[in-house]
Amino acid sequence: MSHSVPLYLDGEFVESQAPRSIPNINPATQLTLANVPCTTPTEIDSAIQSAVKAYNDWRDVPVPERARLLMKFCQLLKSHQDDIAETLSQETGKIFADAKGDVWRGIEVVEHACNIPSLIMGETVENVARDIDTSSYLQPLGVCAGITPFNFPAMIPLWMFPLALACGNTFVLKPSEQDPLTPIQIAEIFHEAGFPKGVLQIIHGDGEQVEHLITHKDIKAISFVGSARVGQHIYRTGTDHLKRVQCMTGAKNHMVIMPDADKNQVISHLVGSSVGAAGQRCMAISVAVFVGESSQWLDDLKNAMSQVKPGLWNEEDAGFGPLISSTARERVLGLIDQGKQEGADCLLDGSDFQHPDYPEGNWIGPTLFANVKPEMSLYREEIFGPVLLAVQVNSLEEALELINNNPYGNGTSLFTNSGGAARYFQRNVLVGQVGINVPIPVPLPFFSFTGWRHSFYGDQHAYGKQAIRFYTETKTVISRWFHHGEEVQGPNLTIQMR
Repeated sequence: MSHSVPLYLDGEFVESQAPRSIPNINPATQLTLANVPCTTPTEIDSAIQSAVKAYNDWRDVPVPERARLLMKFCQLLKSHQDDIAETLSQETGKIFADAKGDVWRGIEVVEHACNIPSLIMGETVENVARDIDTSSYLQPLGVCAGITPFNFPAMIPLWMFPLALACGNTFVLKPSEQDPLTPIQIAEIFHEAGFPKGVLQIIHGDGEQVEHLITHKDIKAISFVGSARVGQHIYRTGTDHLKRVQCMTGAKNHMVIMPDADKNQVISHLVGSSVGAAGQRCMAISVAVFVGESSQWLDDLKNAMSQVKPGLWNEEDAGFGPLISSTARERVLGLIDQGKQEGADCLLDGSDFQHPDYPEGNWIGPTLFANVKPEMSLYREEIFGPVLLAVQVNSLEEALELINNNPYGNGTSLFTNSGGAARYFQRNVLVGQVGINVPIPVPLPFFSFTGWRHSFYGDQHAYGKQAIRFYTETKTVISRWFHHGEEVQGPNLTIQMR
């Protein structure tokens, strides 16, 4: 029988009393790995109150001590990287190498959080006016919450709670109900690192539990990664309840290929960035924009994509795994069918792919469309599957117009050998993260993850310096100390000239 995924409440792993649960299913085999409880309102309130209580002490823990705990946590994560990756592979379907990358990119953010003593420094100016000094301090907000998606169950939780805790906050995490075993395994390592009880809480569930979190009076800030529809709702609801909110949402990422680019580099990077992780990345390239004569490379691209085969997480020749669920698979298949009906040319069709040993898995093979138009459903919607769309344009200006007219602005790339073209592109494209000869321009943690337009709702982005600002409030102190025996001038009833 499958076990119930525990909650992590007040420093203990406990079984939920929830009457309703959701099966956690291996997407390759369809076997149930565990049952995910839909945490009760009472349990959520208990988690939040535990976090409130823990905050009163945690905020006073000296910053270097917080950093040392994070260093220990970071070292334990590194020593358990393979174990976490295996769990992650089982419940997401990711191949092992990709799962290890998921864990490592999270570890990098924890490494960044270990630098908190220098990251959280305020500012000081002496003698801003005669005998008056001014200082600013970054102080924690209170209890923060994170709602994370299925596609990066290690990396994205580690984007959130380590930095929030480093700043002196406490945290309630609601991971995706589709792969909660990975975050719970990370919590076990967190527990081993010796953090005080209550600073991190983990609850489970779906939309009902999310709604409870984002409207609770004691939650001060909310971080979310997921679909645009849900992100818009969380942003509006959270801000209506006077909370600080950051929502990283949908994407439609383009790669522009200039005729002077290196063909072999372009094709290699296009294949990896479009079908890697079965296309279930918010930074995946889903549209290849061929400028001028570069469109002649389509046949080579088709041949390269056809060599990539989906497979099980531990199969050496597997390029990527299954989609996360049968619902996700049916949605992507529906978009592929719709693309054919709307007149796009399907050069490579992975709709009928089946694994010989696990035919019930949520498989879709690499799929390539050409002659895609902006009005087609394939182009307008985020596919989130191993499907690449090819668009042909005549100039770099036309490519920019296409990208800038798209509502999303998460990531984009340009492949070229021209410095002038690269500078013109990066200066004029209305997208937050730009790669020049880099297909997936996700910044390292000392920068911030900076999606634009409908790919992000909020003011401060994830990790980097902006996350420190997101998880803190600035307090400004203006001080003056009177000299002994200083003569009192009497009340000043005007704005003082300094």
